[in-house]
Amino acid sequence: MLESFGNSTDRASTFLLSGLPGLEHIHIWISIPLFFMYLMSILGNCMILFIIKTESSLHQPMYFFLSMLALTDLGLSICTFPTVLGIFLFGAREIDHDACFAQLFFIHCLSFLESSVLLSMAFDRLIAICRPLRYASILTNRVVNRIGLGSLGRSVALIFPLPFMLKRFPYCGSQVLTHSYCLHQEVMKLACADITANSIYGMFVIISTVGVDSVFILLSYMLILHTVLAIASQAERLKALNTCVSHICAVLLFYTPMIGLSVIHRFGNQAPHLIQVVMGFIYLLVPPLMNPIVYSVKTKQIRNRIIQALHC
Repeated sequence: MLESFGNSTDRASTFLLSGLPGLEHIHIWISIPLFFMYLMSILGNCMILFIIKTESSLHQPMYFFLSMLALTDLGLSICTFPTVLGIFLFGAREIDHDACFAQLFFIHCLSFLESSVLLSMAFDRLIAICRPLRYASILTNRVVNRIGLGSLGRSVALIFPLPFMLKRFPYCGSQVLTHSYCLHQEVMKLACADITANSIYGMFVIISTVGVDSVFILLSYMLILHTVLAIASQAERLKALNTCVSHICAVLLFYTPMIGLSVIHRFGNQAPHLIQVVMGFIYLLVPPLMNPIVYSVKTKQIRNRIIQALHC
């Protein structure tokens, strides 16, 4: 009988997602702010995309990159809200292995794509401030399209092997995941097999995407700061730096929780479960929610367009 039970466990085809541990009795109430956060995130990013598409004066490289950021954030919201709200609203914790692998593919692919887009936006600010006279000739529509396709291609190529690397494992024992969605670094720990290859490849992907992108973003801002400090007029210096504020906020909103979550998963096994769960929500919920707000407040053209729409 015990042998039969063990075999059925090995053949388990579902994982169990988790909500907030110890707070299951108020999950239904927690679902209300979560629902509105997702709603605001989806509507906010759709609004940014609509404004950029319909306002011809915004058909510039800076706003094309912003539309890429909005599309990425929209995708992240769409691929996580079914499981998150399913748990908090209906207590639906089970997720099929294949569905889990598909979800983690899109989460990681879109996350690393966002990192690439943020690097592209840093390059845009670098050219605009350090080479303003050559800006239009360097960042043509063709170049912007190539940057976007290259960023997408890199993300897909690096993440594509992960679902297949996970699918080959047997899963036994505990099938419980920490978060309300699937992540590679978490799913692989449930495998009853040697996960060394997955761990090494996962670290390689992080270093070659987030690691490399963050270094180049830092270098871009060092060059921007060097150029800005050479400007004689203080008013012009402030004006130049002000064009970077929105992007700096987006970078901090994205990289801070991502690095924190990666560190916790790889080195913080003793961290409280609740901290891991909350950090996971911050990682996937806050950037898509806050980026449209930041750019709407700090970008004059978008802010004016929203005010016009509200007055109609």
